[in-house]
Amino acid sequence: MAAAAASGAASGAATAATGEAGAPQKGKRKLLLLAAPAALAAIVAGLWFSGVLPALLGHGRKAPAAEVHPADQPATPVAVKPPTFVDLPEIIANLNGGRHAAYVKLHARLELGKPEDQAAVTAAMPRLLDLFQTYLREMRPEELRGSAGTWRLREELIARANIAASPARIVDVLFTEMLIQ
Repeated sequence: MAAAAASGAASGAATAATGEAGAPQKGKRKLLLLAAPAALAAIVAGLWFSGVLPALLGHGRKAPAAEVHPADQPATPVAVKPPTFVDLPEIIANLNGGRHAAYVKLHARLELGKPEDQAAVTAAMPRLLDLFQTYLREMRPEELRGSAGTWRLREELIARANIAASPARIVDVLFTEMLIQ
């Protein structure tokens, strides 16, 4: 009887051990089933963005018309057009500073997309200056601090310049002088 009780206790302990051991096995399987596709996706994305996978798949490759060595081709100079700039007059605007008066003094140049746009930009200069002044008056001095503030100001002025000189295309606004007091 004691032997039967001992064997029953041993079988109960064995089932308890397999039950406890079975639970971590299921959890590991689920983790493996979830982690494997994520790891595969990360590997594929890494190969794609590094350029290995597109090269293997033939993306971006043009069909060669004829194999010509670069040394066999005659040297043709590429005509690079110099950029066209339009100077803006000095802009002085008071900033939205609260109790203390704050001012910004700005000298800038507009870089144009084509030299033919210079006449359109010159004709739209009053509208450009009005949009720039209006925008600057709403800015706070804290917004112009640092390179991030200057970058945001440049992006906003480019957008406003493209609106004001609509058929013309403004590529960049270059600050020659910017003082904040």
